Amino acid sequence: MDFAKMIDHTILKPEATKEEVKKLCNEAVRYGFHSVCVNSSYVYYCAQLLKDTDVKVCTVVGFPLGAMSTDGKVGETLAAVEDGAEEIDMVIHIGMIKSGDWKYVKEDVASVVEAAGDRAIVKVILETCLLTEEEKIQACRICKEAGADFVKTSTGFSRGGATVADVELMRRTVGPVMGVKASGGIRTAAKAEEMAEAGADRLGTSSGIAIVEGH
Repeated sequence: MDFAKMIDHTILKPEATKEEVKKLCNEAVRYGFHSVCVNSSYVYYCAQLLKDTDVKVCTVVGFPLGAMSTDGKVGETLAAVEDGAEEIDMVIHIGMIKSGDWKYVKEDVASVVEAAGDRAIVKVILETCLLTEEEKIQACRICKEAGADFVKTSTGFSRGGATVADVELMRRTVGPVMGVKASGGIRTAAKAEEMAEAGADRLGTSSGIAIVEGH
């Protein structure tokens, strides 16, 4: 399976340097990855490096906890889009899900979708390892109703990452058209294939090269 165009080539560790981010961009071009996924302070830098390529710039919003205020998420989204981000991976407000405040959750997602407008797609990170099955299903439905383009499994910074069961559940819930992104712990071609077969059409990973080289 050709995974390159499914991969968001990712570096989100807090100690990531400009040189590492530049290397990420060069690798994404060389291997034909869909995008690079970086923290928002690096969006403009990546957009300049990638401006004459097909590689998109993806960034994270409200990362990694999701507990940032809606206004904060909107501000971060607006700044990122202005800097050249074409994809926004926002973290859902997990505490509000646990509180049963689905109105807040929906408005939080919808506000980011509105801020991104037609300049960037929005993927919503559910952090599935922290949710019950019922919460995962409802979160998927809310994200779809709020106009998000994708639901995504994980930040990679919590207790667990993507699982086949979660990807299958998310795909069943959102249907065939909405995107499903698997991320967190996808380090081999075999694992990537499992996620794709389960219904993922995008993969977030820092191991993209190993995956496309079949390791």
